[in-house]
Amino acid sequence: MDLKTSFKNLKHTYPRLVVGLGNFDGVHLGHRELIQRMVERARQLGGVPAIFTFHPHPLAVLRPESAPPLLLTQEAKETIFAELGVRLVLRIPFEPNFARLSPEEFIREVLWGELGAISVFVGYNYTFGHRGRGGPDTLVQFSRTYGYEANVIPPVEVGGEVVSSTLIRELLMQGRVEEARTYLGYTPFIDGVVMAGDGRGRKLGFPTANLEADRSILVPATGVYAVRVAMAGSVFAGVANIGYRPTFVTENPVRRIEIHLFDVARNLYGQAMRVYFTRYIRGERHFDSVNDLVRQIECDINQARGCE
Repeated sequence: MDLKTSFKNLKHTYPRLVVGLGNFDGVHLGHRELIQRMVERARQLGGVPAIFTFHPHPLAVLRPESAPPLLLTQEAKETIFAELGVRLVLRIPFEPNFARLSPEEFIREVLWGELGAISVFVGYNYTFGHRGRGGPDTLVQFSRTYGYEANVIPPVEVGGEVVSSTLIRELLMQGRVEEARTYLGYTPFIDGVVMAGDGRGRKLGFPTANLEADRSILVPATGVYAVRVAMAGSVFAGVANIGYRPTFVTENPVRRIEIHLFDVARNLYGQAMRVYFTRYIRGERHFDSVNDLVRQIECDINQARGCE
């Protein structure tokens, strides 16, 4: 898969582009429906299936205080795009100039003028152009003028619920990781690197890896989870605690992601890992004594092992 950070004059390099527009945060089941249809249509037309997306998220530039936490890093999204058959990703830096383009200007100057798109795919609620005034109807309206197909993907529902990134964020912020998986189509995960901690877990008999993750990525609700961890080509089972460790009072508590891996004894500092949250076990709480905490951790581990 090719990656470009500019859309300028690509219609000569990639003739017959079939373009999917969107942010695709989470690449959930609704996004996958769009991408799969786009890839199939590109095959039928002898074209190149491409994703056009802005990075960073437009809201992060225009209204940072309103920008939502992300479900996936850009790199993780692009890996999934490639797995789904996308051949070109246009990761375009979002700049204020884009915010001033009218919907027709975006179509005329970018989709038609620079990309020469022969087919365009969007979700039912996609917006674009100045103040988000363009939408699916706008793409359909100008499709004859600029000679492209306009394909609008209707909502995808699971169990009567419309799949959306907003719904998935709400579930993760409540710790409902198994339900989030239903709408994502995969187990929710976070990528990160193991950083040195204070060694408290080791002193308790349960050494932990302290995960440092991208701060723009949504971390599930505070609590204890059964997890699977992919690192160095292998997958390990374990238990994770997300929270502030209220049993050990500190002046400025910091929210941490701590992972105890089963049957892994080696030093993990500096190790990159992907942590999959498979099941919520319980909320984080204060314990009256360290012994009470140790007994609870043992129970948590037993529950998490039952998820293997």
